[in-house]
Amino acid sequence: MGQTLTEKILDDHLVEGELETGEEIGIEIDQVLTQDTTGTMVWLQFEAMGLDEVQTEIAAQYCDHQTYQFDFKNTDDHRFLRSAAGTYGAYFSRPGNGICHNVHRENFAAPGKTLLGSDSHTPTPGGLGELAIGAGGIDVTVAMGGAPYYIEMPEIVNVRLEGELPEWATAKDVILEMLRRLSVKGGVGKILEYTGPGVETLTAPERMTITNMGTELGATSSIFPTDEQTKDYLERVNRGDEYEELQPDDDAEYDDEIVVDLSDLEPLIAQPSMPDKVVPVREVEGQSVDQVIVGSCTNGGYEDILPAAKMLEGREVNKKTEMIVAPGSKQASEMLAREGWVAEMMAAGVNFSEATCGACIGIGHVPASDSVSLRTFNRNFEGRSGIEDDNVFLCSPEVAAAAAIKGEIIDPRDLAEEEGDLEAPGIELPDEYDGSKTDLITPDEAVDDELVKGPNIGDVPLKDQLDADISGEALLKMEDNITTDHIIPATQDILMYRSNIDKLSEFTLSRVDDTFAERAREADGGVLVAGENYGQGSSREHAAMCPMYLGIEAVLAQSFARIHRANLFNFGIVPLTIDEDTYEDIDQGDEIEIVDDVYDAVTSGQEEFTVRVNGDEEYTATLDASERERDILAAGGKLAWTKEQAQGGSGAAPADD
Repeated sequence: MGQTLTEKILDDHLVEGELETGEEIGIEIDQVLTQDTTGTMVWLQFEAMGLDEVQTEIAAQYCDHQTYQFDFKNTDDHRFLRSAAGTYGAYFSRPGNGICHNVHRENFAAPGKTLLGSDSHTPTPGGLGELAIGAGGIDVTVAMGGAPYYIEMPEIVNVRLEGELPEWATAKDVILEMLRRLSVKGGVGKILEYTGPGVETLTAPERMTITNMGTELGATSSIFPTDEQTKDYLERVNRGDEYEELQPDDDAEYDDEIVVDLSDLEPLIAQPSMPDKVVPVREVEGQSVDQVIVGSCTNGGYEDILPAAKMLEGREVNKKTEMIVAPGSKQASEMLAREGWVAEMMAAGVNFSEATCGACIGIGHVPASDSVSLRTFNRNFEGRSGIEDDNVFLCSPEVAAAAAIKGEIIDPRDLAEEEGDLEAPGIELPDEYDGSKTDLITPDEAVDDELVKGPNIGDVPLKDQLDADISGEALLKMEDNITTDHIIPATQDILMYRSNIDKLSEFTLSRVDDTFAERAREADGGVLVAGENYGQGSSREHAAMCPMYLGIEAVLAQSFARIHRANLFNFGIVPLTIDEDTYEDIDQGDEIEIVDDVYDAVTSGQEEFTVRVNGDEEYTATLDASERERDILAAGGKLAWTKEQAQGGSGAAPADD
């Protein structure tokens, strides 16, 4: 039996386990990336482990979330991150240089490589045939130290593309169609591998729009085969020598297949406030639009902004609408500027932002009250834009530009008919991606050779070994699809404390209940109860770290998002799965007791646990965990476990004293 493309790359990097669905495997990691809101903890954990040098082929530290440096705490973080990169041997991308995924694809992503990143949209380079996976920061730390990354072998789904995109339909519409079909839970436990004759009609940047938003499906990763389109892109970024042809075998077997006929697609849009609430644009035409933003790591490249610029040529942004371009990299802005497109867009009424994640996480360009914002971003979770009652739609740059011109949501095909002379811009790549590399500091150019810590940079919080007894109040009961934005918001007033867990923990679950942190401290901990897909969204390990810091010992949920589940293990919180009836019967404020000796049960491999509610009713909860995950829980988290492993002669080796 032949292999899928995913299996070929995994097989080439396999150091432990077998490639059987559901089995835990350990793989070698070639590249790691981290960003400024997760990177501080990555490097503090690297220091705490006693490691002295990066072991992966490439490690890259980006500064993209807190680019505006609206407080000295942000600037201190960036200085610390630069010093960590210099001390330990990583690339450092200065604030303003661009979003990690965009800069990484321009400079480092390569076919056949493995990439682990402490950001959930790390799978972006899958469009270049790189197997890229988002993970919690401590997983990145350990991989950066040379140890394998462990993951449950996902199902591999063949997404067969047929036909060719018609005018005005885009790669964004491909992934929106996938979200419409599968929902935000449809990719959990899966790697989406794109095949079929439609693949060759898509450029590499278009493919990376699709792989970027595979994260919104809950997928472990998404990947395309490599071909002439891949080679062409790598040559345009002056890395043609890194091309490698990678295809699945003709007789490869997949766990499932989804067929998408590109020819049938039309402009689509995701309605507030979830990426899977997708409908044709024509179904919501006519809604007045106050704000339009083109950009982010999803549609922020040169080739994403150019179509909007072409549509605006000789036109103006509607007087009732504000339009912003938030480029994915400074390179994109620089190239568009050299060609005159920045001036053209500015003349049309467009405001250019720094190359930052900012607006996507509610830092800058926050929508007005009771307004509609159209964005080419990947997420529109309620409140993520910086205002609680937001109305954010997700769409392609073409749909966004059409709305900016019209002042209301309109299918660009209908606008073209109204305007008479508006043509579909299509996709156009530059002859060469020739932007400056000044803001990317190589390890050889390191500015610092020791860590520089400002007063806001705290210590890595540690948890004691797992207790035999777990009991306490059900401090909070939550619904389905609670995101990491709910658990630890990413707004500017909170984001500055990502390096200070004592302060950051005050905001834990404040989006759900602003009394939670205070109640958790007063109760000296307890448990959380949630519905399905708990912890979807960002890779931020702070969403597990802060509850642990407040004394949360277990989470009882109907199901968990992949990265957050791993983060709960990594910080010693027991993730127990309950059924719908159990969920319905537990109320907030109930007294919860795990009847079993939890330490013995975890370490002995016990799967079913008895949960007693209010000293009376008993229910069954399940711990689905590998032996390694159980050892991590027992140790109190991955940092303690890794140090134990290192002292025992395995895992990441400590530095010499």
